[in-house]
Amino acid sequence: MDFWVGLTDKSWFQHLAQLCPDELNFWRPSGRKFGAVPAGAPFLFKLHSPDNYIVGGGSFVRAERLPLTLAWDAFGEKNGAPSLSALRRLIQGHRGDEDINPEIGCIILNAPFFFPREHWIPAPQDWQPRWIGKTYSTNELTGLGLWKQVSATMPFARVAPEVTRELLEVGVAERPLGRQYLATARFGQGAFRVQVLGAYHHQCAATGERALPTLQAAHIKPYADGGPSRTHNGLTLRADLHALFDQGYVTVTPELRVEVSHRIKQDFDNGQDYYPLHGRRLLVLPNALEDRPRREFLEWHNEKVYLA
Repeated sequence: MDFWVGLTDKSWFQHLAQLCPDELNFWRPSGRKFGAVPAGAPFLFKLHSPDNYIVGGGSFVRAERLPLTLAWDAFGEKNGAPSLSALRRLIQGHRGDEDINPEIGCIILNAPFFFPREHWIPAPQDWQPRWIGKTYSTNELTGLGLWKQVSATMPFARVAPEVTRELLEVGVAERPLGRQYLATARFGQGAFRVQVLGAYHHQCAATGERALPTLQAAHIKPYADGGPSRTHNGLTLRADLHALFDQGYVTVTPELRVEVSHRIKQDFDNGQDYYPLHGRRLLVLPNALEDRPRREFLEWHNEKVYLA
């Protein structure tokens, strides 16, 4: 099994260790892409020198490049800062510019864990000061030794109440990776939003709109009603269409066509901007078939929510 050790700031770690969230954004100020390990792989935190220790980690979900404001909107304090302005200052300090809304690299981690100070793990002996991260493997001696230390320290880790111990299992053979992890793990709202936006290529499924500030990730069957936070239960929709979808004025049929209710005209004496969408097939869909809207959730929305 491969896993990543990433270098991070102590202030970022301390803020999140106190918050103890169910998910977080391990951001990169440069917007650099990340693909060193598959979804579900462990991602460990190493502090800058002189604190040469492994202090926690999480499970890698997805990496995206997002505007700073959207990253804040999706994760809030789970970005490792108490406010948007504080996060902006951190990123500007690393970038050395005054861009108020730069595009940053967002590495989304699920089920994070944080080791108390007395259980911090010394960095591997081969760690070089110039590194910002490194892939280790349990198939080689150094990686296996480090992973055994992490496994032994896990009982002392702090985790969010909603993060079950099952998500933090560290047995190498049993750990799901890749799409298996994406199909079985419990995700928070931030990870759900980033995954859905990424799957729909940062476009509105119904209109093709690309202006990111206007786009939202809609649950087809709401989480409160038992709908999973999975890409196949999501649609990227423009904010106004998302509101109409949630209130039943718009739906998507199992044949992936948009339907617009007559109730918009009836209730608001309006709707001229929406009725042209009626009967139109979705313009944007995920490339992966397993990420596309599942029929059972579309049928639920048509039967239980849509104002036919």
